[in-house]
Amino acid sequence: MTRVKRGYIAWRRRKKIRLFASTFRGAHSRLTRTTTQQKMRALVSTHRDRGRRKRDFRRLWITRINAVTRENRGSHSYSRLILDLYKRQLLLNRKIPAQIAISNRNCLDTISNEIIQ
Repeated sequence: MTRVKRGYIAWRRRKKIRLFASTFRGAHSRLTRTTTQQKMRALVSTHRDRGRRKRDFRRLWITRINAVTRENRGSHSYSRLILDLYKRQLLLNRKIPAQIAISNRNCLDTISNEIIQ
């Protein structure tokens, strides 16, 4: 049987996959089948971790706010601060007070004192 050269479409598809996986190590960047599997796995991980990143940052912000509020006022905590914010109808997301807590701790303390009184 004579040798048949395949078309360029499959070659282009494989080249595209190999370019995606060029930073992988070993056979994961060279062999077509393992490269395809690794690409699928990488895309699943990025899809999953986009949601996880949001959760991780929210946890970090809550921890920072809680640390500063407990440091300044021993009796109050993060949950009390958020409750007072909602009572005053001051809708702040957790990112802004966390950045204030890092840059200027006294400012967050004065904000919490104003909200409590």
